Amino acid sequence: MTRLDHVAVPVSDMDAAIAFYRDKLGLKLLSREIDPKEQEEFAFLELAGGRLELLKSLAQPFHRPAVQPPYCPHVALRTDDMAAAVRLIEEQQLTLIKGPMIIEGQATWLYIADPDNNLIEFVQWLDR
Repeated sequence: MTRLDHVAVPVSDMDAAIAFYRDKLGLKLLSREIDPKEQEEFAFLELAGGRLELLKSLAQPFHRPAVQPPYCPHVALRTDDMAAAVRLIEEQQLTLIKGPMIIEGQATWLYIADPDNNLIEFVQWLDR
């Protein structure tokens, strides 16, 4: 059986990225390591069984992605309560990129960005 294991995003500052995902969004830090052969630092975080890998190149300069439609690629976090997600964004003083948007009877979603402009979508499926 094949299934999605994790999603990886590039970061410029591992400490800042871990703090953002752990302290602002509530992910649990599972591990943090340096791979000298690949010249990378990486960390794995977990939220409700889903894993996110943060990757920092130790050899190449970081290039911050532009934030623009269609807001891809992005990491999507499922919520059962969009109002609670909006409150979290406000309480944590995160920058709302766009939303909440809605397709009646299907989904409501919004976008924020992490400190490196990696996009994060909060989505609430309405038909489930």
